Amino acid sequence: MATCSTPVHARIESLNWENQFFAVNSGILRFEDDAPLLTAQQLDLYSRVQAKIPSQQTALLDGLQQLGFKLVEGEVDLALTVGTQRAASSAQLAANADIPALRNLATKIFTQSRFRTPWYQPADSGRFYAQWIENAVLGTFDHECLLLKNGEEIKGFVSMRQLNDAEARIGLLAGRGVGSQLMDAARSWCQQRSLETLRVATQISNTAALQRYIQSGANIQSTAFWLYR
Repeated sequence: MATCSTPVHARIESLNWENQFFAVNSGILRFEDDAPLLTAQQLDLYSRVQAKIPSQQTALLDGLQQLGFKLVEGEVDLALTVGTQRAASSAQLAANADIPALRNLATKIFTQSRFRTPWYQPADSGRFYAQWIENAVLGTFDHECLLLKNGEEIKGFVSMRQLNDAEARIGLLAGRGVGSQLMDAARSWCQQRSLETLRVATQISNTAALQRYIQSGANIQSTAFWLYR
């Protein structure tokens, strides 16, 4: 049985929704103290296995690379305090009629992500995020989608998900030149629900988004690596 010099203990969980959506056989590693030793033979049962690890866990990174995993993308998780000063917002709630335009925008905007070639097909990233924003309008996974419009034209959008009684998370945020307004809309959405903390994650490579979130008052909470085999 093949092992690596830096042992990795994890279980493989099948990604059923992604497998159906992308037509692949993939799983994700779940790292647990009582998990068995991970072997190449177990990994070979899947066409793709994903792993997300804290960036400071270098020993785990080494172990995964020895098992054939490759670095795909880095991720930064941020959080900001919503505050009590009322956030001004001209955003409106997205309706079912907005879905075609939103899907078209997401397909064009979110072309660079961890769902990229050579791991996925060239159009898969845009297709995935188009489905994400549609689900947000329908209240599936993310709970709502907020829009900034100029007449009938959508200038920007942000999807929101309430995590618990105190926190919410931004799912997708996009819009050229309206980032500050979208953050105000997200903050206002939280205030309406008496939530205290707004969380958001982005790619390490997306420096424009990182700058926007930090300028809006967010602080970096953690960083992580996505790896695939």
